[in-house]
Amino acid sequence: MPGACRGARGRTGPLSFGELMDDREGRLAEALDVGQAYLKESSLTALMGRVGGVIDEVPVAPCPDKRWFQRSYGRCVTDEPDELLVGDGLFYLTEQRKLFLDCTAGHYQMTWGYDHPELHALLLDGIARGIVWDNHSNIPSAPAKRLTAKLVELANPGRDPAELQDDPDSLNTVLSGVATGTVACGAAMKITLIHHGPDRPAVFVVLDGNYHGTDLFAQRLRGMWPEYFCNVKIVAVQPNDPDELRAVFAEHGERIAGFWAEPVMMNREAIVIEPEYLRLARELCDETGALMAMDEIQTGFWFPEVIYSVRLGLQPDFIVLGKGMTAGFHPLAALVYRGRLDCLEQYDAISTNGNAPLAAYMALGCIALVERHADEIEAAGEAWHQALAQIADEFPETLVEARGVGHMSGLKFRDREECLAFHRAAIERGLWLRAHTYHEGHATILTKFALPVNQEVIDFAAEAIRGLLRDIK
Repeated sequence: MPGACRGARGRTGPLSFGELMDDREGRLAEALDVGQAYLKESSLTALMGRVGGVIDEVPVAPCPDKRWFQRSYGRCVTDEPDELLVGDGLFYLTEQRKLFLDCTAGHYQMTWGYDHPELHALLLDGIARGIVWDNHSNIPSAPAKRLTAKLVELANPGRDPAELQDDPDSLNTVLSGVATGTVACGAAMKITLIHHGPDRPAVFVVLDGNYHGTDLFAQRLRGMWPEYFCNVKIVAVQPNDPDELRAVFAEHGERIAGFWAEPVMMNREAIVIEPEYLRLARELCDETGALMAMDEIQTGFWFPEVIYSVRLGLQPDFIVLGKGMTAGFHPLAALVYRGRLDCLEQYDAISTNGNAPLAAYMALGCIALVERHADEIEAAGEAWHQALAQIADEFPETLVEARGVGHMSGLKFRDREECLAFHRAAIERGLWLRAHTYHEGHATILTKFALPVNQEVIDFAAEAIRGLLRDIK
C-alpha cells in the first residue's frame, strides 16, 4: 500500500513522527517545533545573551536514552539525557533546553551551520525536480557528474578543461563514488601500493599525529595494529622539521611509496604545516618517485579557494576531500588525482551509497556558497584567528600560543589540567568546543566555526573565553 506503513502486529497507516519516535503524546514533537521557532525567530544578539542558559519557553520533552549505545559513547546513560535537540545556524538547544554556541560546526563538518536556509531550499528543490537520493554507480546522474567536473576545475584554477583532459599529469581524475574520507584515503593508499609495486617493501612517510581514516591500513599509519602488517614500513616524522624529512628520504630513497600530510593537523593540536615544508616534500617525492597525498578532509571547503592545496600553490598527486562537502547533509567524499595514476578497477574502492546524486547536488550548492562569500569567509577566518592570538598574548602564564588558521583555530595551554578545567567551564558556559588532551603533552582547545560566523559572534566568543581564562587562574 503506497504511502502506508504496516507496523507492529499488523497495524497499517501513514508513517508518523509520533509512532516512529514513540512520542504518541506529541511532547517531543512540540519541543522540536517550539525550539526551532525560538532559534529562528530570535535575534543574534538575543541568542548570544542567553548562551549557557535554559530556555524556559521551550517545553521539556522525554527523549530516548543511550542504554543501547556502545560503552565509549555513553552506554546505559539513562537519567535525563542531554544531547542535541534542535539546531539553527551557529546555535543549538539540548534536550534539557540549554542553549549552546557551537564553536566546532557540528564536529568539524557542518560547513554552513545548522539548517542553512539556502541549502534547505536547495534540498527541497532537488527532491521536487526528481533528483534521486542514491543510485548505482554504473548510472551516475547529472549532479554526480557535474560535481566531478567542478572538483577538477577547483583543483586546476585557470586551466582549460580541454587541455586538462589530455594531460595525464594533471589532477583530472575523480573517484566520486565514496561516502567517507576513510574510503577516499584508502583508495589513494591502494593506488600508491600499486604504483610502488609488490617486489619491494613499501615505506609510507607520515606526519606524527596524522589521522587519515578509521580502516585498518589508515590506522596503521597512526601506529596502530603493527602486529597485523608485514612488507610495509611506516615512518612518522615530526611536522615542520625539514632536516628530519631530508634524512628519512635519504635513508629510504626509492623504497618510499608515499608521503601523507594534513595541511592543518586538527588531530594534533591544530598544527599548521608550513608551505615551505610541503614544497620540500613535493621535491623529495619527485626525486624518489614517491607519491604525495594531501588529506584535505578537514581543510577542504573551509577556505575561499575551497581546496587548500590551491591556496598554497601546491600540486600533490592526490587530494582527499570529505566532511564539509555537503555541509553535513549526507556523508560524501572524493579523491582527486593525476590521470596517469588511474589504475583501480571498478569496485576496488567504492561505497554502497557513494553515488548519492542528491548529496552531490548539495555539494555543488555548498561550493557555490563558498565562492559567493569568499571575501567574508577570508575576513571572518582571519578575525577569529587574530582574536585567539590576542587572547594568547593576554594570558601568557596560561597559554603558549594560538594554533591553526582561519576558522580552524585553537589555543595551546601550558598545563593539561588547566586545559581540561577550561573545557569543562566552557561547556558549562554554553560554548561547545573540543579539548585535545588525549596524547602526552597535548593540551589544546580546538574550534572550527561554521563559515557564517561574523564579527559580532567572534567578539562575543572571544570575550567569553577571556572571562573563563580569568576564572581558572
